[in-house]
Amino acid sequence: MKILVTGGAGFIGSAVVRHIIENTQDNVVNLDKLTYAGNLESLSLVSDSERYAFEQVDICDRAELDRVFATHKPDVVMHLAAESHVDRSIDGPAAFIETNIIGTYALLEAARQYWNTLDGDKKAGFRFHHISTDEVYGDLEGTTDLFTEETSYEPSSPYSASKASSDHLVRAWLRTYGLPTIVTNCSNNYGPYHFPEKLIPLMILNALDGKALPVYGDGMQIRDWLFVEDHARALYKVATEGEIGETYNIGGHNEKANIEVVKTICALLEELVPNKPEGVAQYQDLITYVKDRPGHDVRYAIDASKIERELGWKPEETFESGIRKTVMWYLDNKAWWSRVLDGSYSLERLGNN
Repeated sequence: MKILVTGGAGFIGSAVVRHIIENTQDNVVNLDKLTYAGNLESLSLVSDSERYAFEQVDICDRAELDRVFATHKPDVVMHLAAESHVDRSIDGPAAFIETNIIGTYALLEAARQYWNTLDGDKKAGFRFHHISTDEVYGDLEGTTDLFTEETSYEPSSPYSASKASSDHLVRAWLRTYGLPTIVTNCSNNYGPYHFPEKLIPLMILNALDGKALPVYGDGMQIRDWLFVEDHARALYKVATEGEIGETYNIGGHNEKANIEVVKTICALLEELVPNKPEGVAQYQDLITYVKDRPGHDVRYAIDASKIERELGWKPEETFESGIRKTVMWYLDNKAWWSRVLDGSYSLERLGNN
């Protein structure tokens, strides 16, 4: 098959691209605008493959989308391109409305126009897989409640509201136009190549530099943590084996409070990097509680039994194994994250504009 992956230079998107090139015989077209979070260096292991192609395109640019579909003729679209950082959505929601809603609309229309030109097995086999988040469901009140595929939407932030809107668009294009769509909603991802503004890489890199480890509120916000390579496996399985019109929740079965995640990272660094920055006695001493962000949801937790039952997927990594792999990856790949922190990774991007 030929799979068009939008946002393929981002954190989850690059994991999907690497998974497909390294573990299947399929071809990948990576479509990415290369915003601040897009990093082609995350694809260095696979970018030389003859089965890989890159298109620097904004998903809001309908003419360019039409060109990409006409040129590459994909069998499957995996739509991951999105603005995804909650704090950024609070400070500047416009980009989230533009990319996550208008961009998804433009991509749906380009896909629909292309799909309508197909016939026979090519048309019957086409899939539009929309990748979303558990944050669209809002806040879980009970300590044992889980998000299921039937949970109602109650988004709390501009980010989650924009993703909820895009989910609704995708389902409407199936109902109204018959476009063969599938939706997945995932829990918090972590792992290699994660942009350093997110919780886990931020804590690792701040600790290594002797900087404060900022924790919102009391740090008791609970998230279900999913190792990104497990997620990539799940997404490929849904895209290739999932039922049209279905929604699949993807979770890691790893509920952890934020403060527990931070303390776990500190403990691993005590073991792996005992020579601390000057003036630091224990990494946990760097933990600093800061004012909670507006509308902060307290608990997310995914019921991922449907995808296991129907498609045979379940996570391979526990949180303990995944977080160790993650910390060790950052210790072993200073060149990657140093270029992200100093901005030099973006110089290649300027040459592509």
